[in-house]
Amino acid sequence: MGAHRQKGSRVRDADKSGYPDYLPWALRLSRRGTLIIADNVVRKGAVINATDPDPSVRGVRRFLEMLAAEPRVSATAIQTVGSKGYDGFAFALVTAEI
Repeated sequence: MGAHRQKGSRVRDADKSGYPDYLPWALRLSRRGTLIIADNVVRKGAVINATDPDPSVRGVRRFLEMLAAEPRVSATAIQTVGSKGYDGFAFALVTAEI
């Protein structure tokens, strides 16, 4: 990367246990109007279990809590159903300048 970075309009996700670490970076690299999309956030329903020890479930739970507390985004999670079972996406629209 060069010295000049331009803020983007899309942010892509990575491993689920790291979602809480990625959100601050995604916000720093975003501008108003950026759509942050995170997949596999329902985790076959395990995300509602606060005591689930799975690192991916814990990461997604924390990520969703952080989105809910972030005043610069408007976010929602949507469950999906397909051949692999059910899971879902989180969509967060950056609504204020970062």
